[in-house]
Amino acid sequence: MAEQKRDYYEVLGVDKGADDAAIKKAYRVLAKKYHPDMNPGDAEAEKKFKEASEAYAVLSDPDKRRQYDQFGHAAFEGGMGGGGGFDFSGTDFGDIFGDIFGDLFGGGRSRSRSNGPMKGANLRTSVRITFEEAVFGCKKEIELNVKETCKTCNGSGAKPGSNPETCSKCGGKGQVVFTQQSLFGTVRNVQTCPDCQGSGKIIRDKCADCRGTGYISMKKRYSVDIPAGIDNGQSTRMPGLGEPGINGGPRGDVLIEVIVGRHPIFQRQDFDIYSTVPVSFAVAALGGEILIDTVDGKVIYDVKAGTQTDTRIRLRGKGVPSWRNRDVRGDHYVTLVVQVPDRLKPEAKELLRQFDELTGNSLNAAKAASEQDHSGETKENAKEGKKKKFWK
Repeated sequence: MAEQKRDYYEVLGVDKGADDAAIKKAYRVLAKKYHPDMNPGDAEAEKKFKEASEAYAVLSDPDKRRQYDQFGHAAFEGGMGGGGGFDFSGTDFGDIFGDIFGDLFGGGRSRSRSNGPMKGANLRTSVRITFEEAVFGCKKEIELNVKETCKTCNGSGAKPGSNPETCSKCGGKGQVVFTQQSLFGTVRNVQTCPDCQGSGKIIRDKCADCRGTGYISMKKRYSVDIPAGIDNGQSTRMPGLGEPGINGGPRGDVLIEVIVGRHPIFQRQDFDIYSTVPVSFAVAALGGEILIDTVDGKVIYDVKAGTQTDTRIRLRGKGVPSWRNRDVRGDHYVTLVVQVPDRLKPEAKELLRQFDELTGNSLNAAKAASEQDHSGETKENAKEGKKKKFWK
């Protein structure tokens, strides 16, 4: 008995009312997952790939989909869905191949490249700065290995007195077209020419100085403006200093990643700064002025009487400047921690005992509570003794 086919909508995982975009998207996901080139030797994956392709071939065609919605699989039993296998003729998989299978077949529409001007690749480097430099911005020097036009051949890559030749493989187009057999039949793919690397020209007699590249690598130093407010891991860009372009295209850029050093006091979150400041017991109890370190220097803050430990205060506008407007700054949040002295002179201890007696006698609170409990137990025992004597 022949195996019963699954519903095409179920195969793609879409509703019956799904539009063309949803159907295409669903098939794209399944095709990537189960394509035989991604699962070599896996018969089950190949089976699921064919099943998804068959479902897409029907549901992507308005006429076939209308017939399927009306009659189900029976609509194609005469010619399409019988034991001889599914007929994919007439189904357009062109854009699917361009988007999905370009990486599988070594090229494809999405990977094709003309021999026109192209921007060069970007270069990446990093620079270390301090916490304060990240807050307020700074200038740093970096050293890069950059490619400059070879003066011997003027960038042609050919030995002086000779000229590059037109690539015979691609005819100077920079691209080659090849075909490949797939489950869908013959597939036409476009790929960058492997001989000339897309330039369309071959250099027979290479320049001795640049070895046919047209460029000489050299070290150069540049001054970089690090913007105020930059954070650890973020990058700033220097346009036009990267790798040379292809076929007259512009140079790429240089991306400088910033590594911000740790600060012994401050911590940062977005544009706000956080720190902890110790406060003496006397200032916390009576109130008074303290000095707080900020990125702008020390500021005076008036602590309120009776301040408890872990109280958080906010210093407005003492945080990190915004990238877009350095006049707009975050805040600085300070956690006040009341410190208890660990070394006291006898006179200070005596004064502290007097202070405690006037504010609740906490030093003797536990002893008083214990004596009260003991006194209560004694009275209760006495009552129990009288009861026993009475009933004797």
